[in-house]
Amino acid sequence: MAPGLSLKGRALRYLAAREHSRLELERKLREHEETPGQLAQVLDALEAKGFISEERVADSVVHRRAGKLGAARVRVELQAKGLGEAVIREAVDTLRETEQARAYAVWLKRFGEPPQDAAERAKQWRFLASRGFAPEVLRRVVGGEGPGEQADD
Repeated sequence: MAPGLSLKGRALRYLAAREHSRLELERKLREHEETPGQLAQVLDALEAKGFISEERVADSVVHRRAGKLGAARVRVELQAKGLGEAVIREAVDTLRETEQARAYAVWLKRFGEPPQDAAERAKQWRFLASRGFAPEVLRRVVGGEGPGEQADD
């Protein structure tokens, strides 16, 4: 970043690159604050003008990460960005609707065929679990169900 840039200029430069939460901007700009409270004032003004939006940050993360990650992992990323619980809950609820189809697509790209033995089943399970997919989804996908199939439990 340019050395003479104001806090507001720095914040706008970050926001021009991608959506940032207030917490992310605080972390990145804290060292550039010259007087106490200056950063909070700048961020309040940007938030009031709509430059900082929790909903847009959540949408951005979901758009970028949902193709590879499960709802649990996306939830962790949203929490790390300091978003409100209501925004996180709404984003995660939306992801849960497509969880099995997304897990199946990730599984298909990585493995493509059902496990031949217990060791392979465990390997596939761990791979999908590390990406944050729910256990019931893992059971279905590793068990051979396709993206839209539902087992009769």
